[in-house]
Amino acid sequence: MENVNLAVIFYSMGGTNVQMSKWAKEGAEAAGANVRLLKAEELAPKEVIEGNDVWKNTVEATKDIPVATSDDIEWADAIIFSTPTRFGNMPSQMKQFLDIQGGIWGNGKTINKVVSAMSSAQNSHGGQEATILSLYTSMMHWGAIIVPPGYSDPSVFAAGGNPYGTSVTVDSNGEMVEDVKDSVKHQAQRTVAVAKSVKNGQK
Repeated sequence: MENVNLAVIFYSMGGTNVQMSKWAKEGAEAAGANVRLLKAEELAPKEVIEGNDVWKNTVEATKDIPVATSDDIEWADAIIFSTPTRFGNMPSQMKQFLDIQGGIWGNGKTINKVVSAMSSAQNSHGGQEATILSLYTSMMHWGAIIVPPGYSDPSVFAAGGNPYGTSVTVDSNGEMVEDVKDSVKHQAQRTVAVAKSVKNGQK
């Protein structure tokens, strides 16, 4: 059986989704996957970023992480997206990344990609579920196979019980309120397990 190729693609302004993505990478690698940790391209004006120390620090801390491309989507058997909430939706940076994949979508290169998603917001009902579902809507158009965590492991309950994808609340100091590390790793391993079945079942 061939190993699964997994792309973990995040956008992050404050570092939360960077950390969640790193945990997903750890969990997936423990399950035997080949993992690429990638980021959506930053679109905000430099002067806006420079005016926000947290944002600026996150950009600096992630400068060596490659920007995701269509080639990464083609390479991947599975994709985990991690993105914060912006008014109940995904940020423009992540949305643009999805929007510019029309070429590979038109050539059938997104069909049967196994996909899962995670999110964050600054309060417990800040739109995390809506953000994940909005991303999954695009994945339906891609012909992807959506793999939510559901209630498939006790860690999901410990992390707040979001069956659509691990989500977290971030306080005013930028700290995660819920302990989601185990839930993120479980979600990654579940995604890899399904992708392995799909990949090897197609041989």
